[in-house]
Amino acid sequence: MSAHNTVLVLGATGGIGGEIARQLRDAGWAVRALWRAAPQAEEVKDGITWLRGDAMHRPDVLAAAQGCAVIVHAVNPPGYRRWAELVLPMLDNTIAAACAQGATIVLPGTVYNYGPDAFPRLTETSPQHPETRKGAIRVAMEQRLQAATQQGARVLIVRAGDFFGPQAAQNWFSQCLVQPGQPVRTVRNPGRAGVGHQWAYLPDVARTVLALLARRNSLEAFASFHMAGHWDADGTQMAQAIGRVVARHTGTPPRTAGFPWWLTALASPFVATLREMREMRYLWQMPVRIDNARLTELLGAEPHTPLDAAVDATLVGLGCLPERTGLPIPRFAI
Repeated sequence: MSAHNTVLVLGATGGIGGEIARQLRDAGWAVRALWRAAPQAEEVKDGITWLRGDAMHRPDVLAAAQGCAVIVHAVNPPGYRRWAELVLPMLDNTIAAACAQGATIVLPGTVYNYGPDAFPRLTETSPQHPETRKGAIRVAMEQRLQAATQQGARVLIVRAGDFFGPQAAQNWFSQCLVQPGQPVRTVRNPGRAGVGHQWAYLPDVARTVLALLARRNSLEAFASFHMAGHWDADGTQMAQAIGRVVARHTGTPPRTAGFPWWLTALASPFVATLREMREMRYLWQMPVRIDNARLTELLGAEPHTPLDAAVDATLVGLGCLPERTGLPIPRFAI
């Protein structure tokens, strides 16, 4: 396999990193993944070469990236913990490796970069004036990536809404709406009735990344694209989709309840994850919609799985349902 089709994925054990790694593998790329808990120094498993190493240790990242044309930076501190300490040093190691190889860095982006002055519709040129700590870090990440293009690296940012998918555990869907490994009897909706919310199905995000990587040589050195994903226009459609899918499996739809935000206020001084969730509450209190016009102009269409099919696959993957309904999960070749 030539270096042109060799990729290093940082965060391949996570939701979006794992999905991108698997789809790149299936598309014929030679995929390397860095993992601190790898049982051996190097092991090929399911078509992916797992290398023992730590994204916080620059020599590990530099060694793993040797000969790579692309580095996917999808690594995050678990449970939202120690963001301020870890996020930027990890990115700096990726940047150093990309500059050494002349590689393209792929960053799965979020809406945390934006503050209310950019709402409700976000484009690639919307102002980035965040009002949260995590948002400020996200802005700093993109600023460092843009500076890296002056040192030989290239950058591709794909921004989407809140992730959900079969193997995605650290997100609002699996940490709030449902409980992984448990039957769905109650769907807890963190949103406010009548307020729209943006969702992104992980396999669709990964397909979009692959389609853009196929065109990376024609893109500008610092390129960003927005995905529309699934727009929940009134803040109730995701919960309703979960209800439909569960009822199809069990015959009994779950009840819908509000998310106990009061509990995050009480527990946030003691639980880092709840503290960070509470900081992001503003994204559930006002509509934030991502405009994908630039993406569709380039690709012609955005990869898109119907909502019920995406929710079905997600609930099965999270262990919340006993078996699939047989709903088709469409594949796209863009």
